[in-house]
Amino acid sequence: MTATVTAVSRDEGHHFSKPVRDRIRLLAGLGVEGDAHLGVTVQHRSRVAQDPTQPNLRQVHLIHGELHDELLTAGFEVAPGELGENVTTRGIDLLGLPVGTRLRLGDQAVVEVTGLRNPCLQIDGFRQGLLKQVVGRDEQGAVVRKGGIMGVVLHGGEVRPGDPIAVEFPEGPHRPLERV
Repeated sequence: MTATVTAVSRDEGHHFSKPVRDRIRLLAGLGVEGDAHLGVTVQHRSRVAQDPTQPNLRQVHLIHGELHDELLTAGFEVAPGELGENVTTRGIDLLGLPVGTRLRLGDQAVVEVTGLRNPCLQIDGFRQGLLKQVVGRDEQGAVVRKGGIMGVVLHGGEVRPGDPIAVEFPEGPHRPLERV
């Protein structure tokens, strides 16, 4: 299966869900044009409260559409953009990518993967019980986060549903994703 973009979303305000759009524009070093999380420094409210000078390692949020399928089988109907992602994908194991992987989205845009999204209690406000579906523990007791990945924009460009995704792995050794 070829990796593709299945939906794109953005929101000017700090809301949990983001409306689906026909296209988004990624801006190098900033994020998604017109999105509340656009910026060189951190834009997520909880992180701004801690230290507003932190670099914004969460410029773009990507979720694999396969998560929506998994959630549906657990009784949670979730559509693209509803978990706050900017880019919904299909055909790529986002959670298995190492730090520093570059994702070429369409013809021009390049996003470098920085880490895992750390889902918070707001998810249960959206759908009660959903947090337990996207954060759990493995057999060894380690926390498993399935709420997507975060990245920074290295090269800007428009991204649309149907765009192919090319993966460029960093030179080894590979570091597994951690929450950012």
